[in-house]
Amino acid sequence: MTPSELKRLYHITKVQLEYGLDELLPDHALTQLPKRLRRGLFWIKNKHPEIPLGERLRLALQELGPVWIKFGQMMSTRRDLFPPHLADQLALLQDQVAPFDGQLAKDQMEISLGGPLENWFTDFDIIPLASASIAQVHTAKLKESGREIVLKVIRPDIRPVIEADIRLMYRMARLVEQHIPEARRLKPVEVIEEYEKTLVDELDLRREASNAMQLRRNFEGSEELYVPEVILDLSSEHLMVSERIYGIQVSDIAQLERNGTNMKLLAERGVSVFFTQVFRDSFFHADMHPGNVFVNPDNPDNPQWIGLDCGIVGTLNKEDKRYLAENLLGFFNSDYRKVAQLHVDSGWVPADTNVEEFEFAIRMVCEPIFAKPLGEISFGHVLLNLFNTARRFNMEVQPQLVLLQKTLLYVEGLGRQLYPQLDLWATAKPFLETWMAKQIGPAAFITALTEKAPFWAEKLPELPDLVYDSLRQGKVLNQRMDKLYAGYRQSKRQQAKGKFLFNVGATLLICSAVLLTSNITALASISAATGVTFWLLSWRAYRQ
Repeated sequence: MTPSELKRLYHITKVQLEYGLDELLPDHALTQLPKRLRRGLFWIKNKHPEIPLGERLRLALQELGPVWIKFGQMMSTRRDLFPPHLADQLALLQDQVAPFDGQLAKDQMEISLGGPLENWFTDFDIIPLASASIAQVHTAKLKESGREIVLKVIRPDIRPVIEADIRLMYRMARLVEQHIPEARRLKPVEVIEEYEKTLVDELDLRREASNAMQLRRNFEGSEELYVPEVILDLSSEHLMVSERIYGIQVSDIAQLERNGTNMKLLAERGVSVFFTQVFRDSFFHADMHPGNVFVNPDNPDNPQWIGLDCGIVGTLNKEDKRYLAENLLGFFNSDYRKVAQLHVDSGWVPADTNVEEFEFAIRMVCEPIFAKPLGEISFGHVLLNLFNTARRFNMEVQPQLVLLQKTLLYVEGLGRQLYPQLDLWATAKPFLETWMAKQIGPAAFITALTEKAPFWAEKLPELPDLVYDSLRQGKVLNQRMDKLYAGYRQSKRQQAKGKFLFNVGATLLICSAVLLTSNITALASISAATGVTFWLLSWRAYRQ
């Protein structure tokens, strides 16, 4: 471990002890070292004993910086691992951190642009509009058109901090995986790998710009979601320029109500937008916390969501989408047998899992929940109980679903905040049933045929030649197979002949031995010579 890593490790340990996070550690051989550290570093006291433990955890992660804030946000989705008082606090983690110097931000922008800001912009505001753990946002206007825009710039010197913290996380994950066998199911190293990829991607604003452009294309002309336009010509790895939007932050319920917003429709559209992104586009905004979601104030009766900060997006392959949709419909229809079987088929639990026992365990947990009206059921609570149940059957963490789980919890939380009576199930079920109908049956066949039509139109003129070549190759193959089969039959005949001659030879040799014991020497000699001859003939037959 390098001196800089040791220094950072000491700082992390110091912050954790100052917030009394050693109280979180269970009784385990691996946790004895941190507990002894509390006694060894006697000068570091718990400075916040009066604050609840969950809140102390959130404050400590915020103090440790962007890597730990983002990690806490991601872990907030794993409600199967944390009790509610911790998970709820982790879900409150926001990227609102102290801004860095505006002049330094301007210098960084000019380095990215290759010249003074005045060449492209007017009315640049040195005071940031918003500041987050990875980047900071300033406002300005385009010099040529006067259009209002925002400039997002990466914090200077943030990459070394992130890289150092990630290295420490890997060390901890490997220790946990090596010394706590029951934690291997959680794949801690794979979780850190997925987290590292997500975090490093956020450092390249070209990726965010590309994500925003794709999401904007997917919802072009939509009344449900608007994504601000990126000005690609002025954007680069460390700077992204996009149009400025004016909206009401989705968490500002009072302002939304004063504006006369149709809260029920807004909440339902949040659910619709999520499922459309996941199942129609296989491309979804995966960081929909309140700081990234606004509402267009212009038409409150027909409210439109506005999505910002597309640095983190998620994708699902066709198989994952199919299994996810079937699992959700299984829950909607209380078909727990299907849910259990799908978990096995998809590899989410081991193939040798007893499906009947798994089904019974799911039913035992879910039936009391579904006894309530659907509008009162929290999807997050259902997931929590399902994960706790599946964990007993060695369910492994699915890294590709972590972002999806987090986003779904965000959407449900926002929707219930906007409209407490939101029935997520009633909103989602018709969407899923329609989507599934398109995946199987005549509709799916017609869709696949339509999608493949350009390919077949291109290949159709070549079809006669392809058929002729196939027939000719088939004829040649048949001839070769006939020759091979004829050779095989000849070989079998030779083997049968050799076996017969061998048996005759053996019989004659036995007879010669009997004749010899009876002093019939002449006949014995003839029999022996004939037997040897038959053996030689059998060997020759086998050789052929």
